[in-house]
Amino acid sequence: MSLPEIVSREQWRASREELLRKEEAVRKAREVLGAERRRLPMVEVDPEYVFEGGDGKVTLLGLFEERTQLVVHHFMFAPEWETGCPCCAAFLDQIGHLAHLRARNTSFAAVSRAPFTRILPFKARMGWAVPWYSSSDSDFNHDFEATVASDGNLVERPGLSCFLRDHDRVFHTYSVYDDGLDELGTTAALLDLTALGRSPAGSDRLRLHDEYDC
Repeated sequence: MSLPEIVSREQWRASREELLRKEEAVRKAREVLGAERRRLPMVEVDPEYVFEGGDGKVTLLGLFEERTQLVVHHFMFAPEWETGCPCCAAFLDQIGHLAHLRARNTSFAAVSRAPFTRILPFKARMGWAVPWYSSSDSDFNHDFEATVASDGNLVERPGLSCFLRDHDRVFHTYSVYDDGLDELGTTAALLDLTALGRSPAGSDRLRLHDEYDC
């Protein structure tokens, strides 16, 4: 393993300041990109997708839990697999307390093609509390490109899709797949993918997760 060069504190500080200028440029570019992402047009979701979860059958609208926005994690778990994808599991391990998203009027759910009877024991094994649903009885994964055909076979793709609702109408606003998930997982990063951004509830102020009224 190659280790960094050993230098004096003054040399380190000069190098750090040079790198900081580059980091600031990346941060500003990311803010511009985020604003452009929020200006993307959206498309209405017409099919009545039905999912199975801990409380039985639910529609895509039901996944919102009456909130305005929804972030869906396309968790790779094919119907014939015994367990879910380790990479998707590592991603879900990063998801913090959902109160921070919910306080900003945004719900989060994982969705997989595996039957719920297979999802449930794996979820318990991993110790996750996030809502997780099976899409095995619908074309949801196919329509949102989380399951695609390749060389005559069905291939699962990790991804995130964002949705916005206006009363009973649901709209698809954004999706990202594969390596695009590498820097995601925090509350702020997930909100940056949504149409309303980090503060749809009107406040950026963070609280202890048990202090939110949600």
